[in-house]
Amino acid sequence: MTRTPPQRPASGARPTPEELAAAQDTTIEDVAAPGLRVLFCGINPGLWSGATGQHFARPGNRFWPALHRSGFTPRQLGPAEQRELLALGLGITNVVARTTAKAAELTAEEYREGGRALEARVRRLRPRVLAVLGIGAYRAAFGRPRAAVGPQPEPIGDTEVWLLPNPSGLNAHYTLDGIADEFRALREHLEERREG
Repeated sequence: MTRTPPQRPASGARPTPEELAAAQDTTIEDVAAPGLRVLFCGINPGLWSGATGQHFARPGNRFWPALHRSGFTPRQLGPAEQRELLALGLGITNVVARTTAKAAELTAEEYREGGRALEARVRRLRPRVLAVLGIGAYRAAFGRPRAAVGPQPEPIGDTEVWLLPNPSGLNAHYTLDGIADEFRALREHLEERREG
């Protein structure tokens, strides 16, 4: 059972160890609206995000720099500016809503349930693209053990699905430039589709 944390730190303040501990098993609000260009989907919120109520909030997470370097945003936004994404046709959600210290704490059933809930959310919001940020999470949530980074053959309704690298600082398989390159491929695909 997830819960809302009792109190969030002041905007821009570093969460205390007590605030981080209190964030365990909480949820944070999606940044989403109908008809987005891209709905980015993380694995699940970390404790830093749970404590602040901001997606990809932990220092060292490469989501915000990669988003800018790839050309999705005109300047590098920070987690506290996440609502500004909506005006750019972008949003953020998660496969699993429950906040944990590590994604390894999630169960296989949580991934499957999260995948079903995510599919329902996508069918309701109808973004052009769902971009899942994490190969293992996508494979587990959607039962696609061979899925690789890039466009996926199975859409969700009218929504294309792309698989992108996890931007966590713990993902040693990709550099920031490598992550930005994959984000850029998605952005260029959207531009080509619009022009076509």
